[in-house]
Amino acid sequence: MRKELWFGFSLMALLIAGSAFMLLQATAITTGHLGLLMLGLVVVAIMLGFPTAFTLMGMGMLFGWFAYRSVDPGLALGQILDLMVQRTYAVMSNDVLIAIPLFVFMGYLVERANLIEKLFRSLHLAMARVPGSLAVATIVTCAIFATATGIVGAVVTLMGLLAFPAMIKAGYSIKVGAGAITAGGCLGILIPPSVLLIVYGATAGVSVVQLYAGAFFPGIMLAALYVGYIIILAKIKPSLMPPLSQEERRVDLPPFAQQLSKTGAGALSALVRGFKGRGNAGVPARTMAFQLGVTVLPALMIVLILGLVYRTVTAPPTVQDIGGLQEMGSASDAGSSAYQSSGGLAEPPPVEGGLQEPPVEGAAAQTPTAPPAAVEAPVESATAPAEPAASVAAPLAFWIALAVCVALLAIFYAKFTFERLEVFKMLLGSFFPLAVLIIAVLGSIVFGLATPSEAAAAGALGGLLLAAAYGRLNYAVVRDSAFLTAKTSAMVCWLFVGASIFSASFALLGGQEIIEKWVTSLGLTPIEFLLLSQVIIFILGWPLEWTEIIVIFMPIFVPLLPQYGVDPLFFGLLVALNLQTAFLSPPVAMAAFYLKGVSPPHVTLNQIFAGMLPFMGIQVIAIFALYVFPQIGLWLPSVLYGR
Repeated sequence: MRKELWFGFSLMALLIAGSAFMLLQATAITTGHLGLLMLGLVVVAIMLGFPTAFTLMGMGMLFGWFAYRSVDPGLALGQILDLMVQRTYAVMSNDVLIAIPLFVFMGYLVERANLIEKLFRSLHLAMARVPGSLAVATIVTCAIFATATGIVGAVVTLMGLLAFPAMIKAGYSIKVGAGAITAGGCLGILIPPSVLLIVYGATAGVSVVQLYAGAFFPGIMLAALYVGYIIILAKIKPSLMPPLSQEERRVDLPPFAQQLSKTGAGALSALVRGFKGRGNAGVPARTMAFQLGVTVLPALMIVLILGLVYRTVTAPPTVQDIGGLQEMGSASDAGSSAYQSSGGLAEPPPVEGGLQEPPVEGAAAQTPTAPPAAVEAPVESATAPAEPAASVAAPLAFWIALAVCVALLAIFYAKFTFERLEVFKMLLGSFFPLAVLIIAVLGSIVFGLATPSEAAAAGALGGLLLAAAYGRLNYAVVRDSAFLTAKTSAMVCWLFVGASIFSASFALLGGQEIIEKWVTSLGLTPIEFLLLSQVIIFILGWPLEWTEIIVIFMPIFVPLLPQYGVDPLFFGLLVALNLQTAFLSPPVAMAAFYLKGVSPPHVTLNQIFAGMLPFMGIQVIAIFALYVFPQIGLWLPSVLYGR
């Protein structure tokens, strides 16, 4: 029998033995113990290959009927059917889930626009001098494409078709190449717009917008750790990742670039001299102007960013005018002085021809006097126009940053040859369209300009426009994308229905109460509770997928968080980092099976599993880094939403 089957059957035996042991230790079998038995049976059934959604529904209906029958046998059938209808309707009316089909549709459209092939080629050439350039370009491409799609299977499969043969041909180790592709493809679980974060937010009642903001920097951190590991490994053991040859780095130049590059000057200086007449080597002025415009784009971008920063740091401080505001029950200083000068509150002046107070004896000699000029002065000054506030001088740090940017631009253009100009144009045609789409979608969500559902709709429209711009928008592409979107969305929605029925039955049986009492009786500190929960999730990632872990076990963990003072947002970020093990750990390790399906025949599953192990260790390091420095995930939500 295969080792993977032995491993899976051993886990099932442990689950069954553990459930039997807990039942035998109980002095009396209660409905709560039936809930624990249901939990163990669901895990075993899923490991045996039964459909997750319908297994959850079936177990929930059966054990929920037992729960209702223990109270009133005559109403049990009607009550469990009512529960099924109510839970199904609750899932249908959940607005958060609307974003899932729209984001998935955007991802499939971007996938079929063939942008990933151009993106990988351009990043590969741009990073040709970096150690392990092919593996680094693979991880960066996966991170960008995962941000645009969020579909792990699609990213791993496409990169397996594009990058894996190229790495094997270049002499890369099979283990390193397989690890880079599988680990990079799984970044879509964490980096927004992640379907996992939407599912967790809907399950735990956490804002998806704040989850997206919180997951942004942990995702970048994890991708940076992957890239750092590849570069260090390539430096230590260059035989695992040989550098690219000059032939592989060569870029074909168009005729005008071949003419202008004969002078030996850089692209910028050659293009500038080309406008002086003979220096253009017969190149049309329109072509010269276009190429020069593309060349100066990096400088224009730096100038724009520095201009916005300068305007921000030199803006005059905004002073809120509170002169017209008074505290309740008190008067302004001007009013107080007026009252003191008149000896207290004064009656309003008599109106001619109107009602007047009757004359008081001895008051006839009194004549009304005009209010003192000192009282009028504040009123007149209040109406005077305020002078505009002066700008603030830019701090020293800005000028240092400006000098550094100027120096970097000088170095950049000194080495900016026509070959690099062609690579930059390739990046403009592959990376920047995706970057604009990603920034538009995520920026509108994070900065509160649109809800996740509205941003997902805009992203789906952007995917259509990208496909049209690259000449890939046709009936077959739209049909396949819509079909795959419907298939994925139906799976997620049925999974939510099954999980909702299952969690309701689990609570009715009292299983949640037993678990809470057991965890509370352990006397754990918040640190120990987090370690215990993350270890359990890590182990569950071996036999189960992330969807099953989220919908089955998060309703068990989330009610325990307030008892230990754990922020559900922070817990969700830890879970998102941890759940990548569901795609990188055997025996399930779906990323390995995706890659094996498109790999050459001589690549074995054991080689792929061995290549994934170092990246699993990096994930554990990232989890501990996020726990030790929680502001990695909580800083951006606190700045944007004041958490």
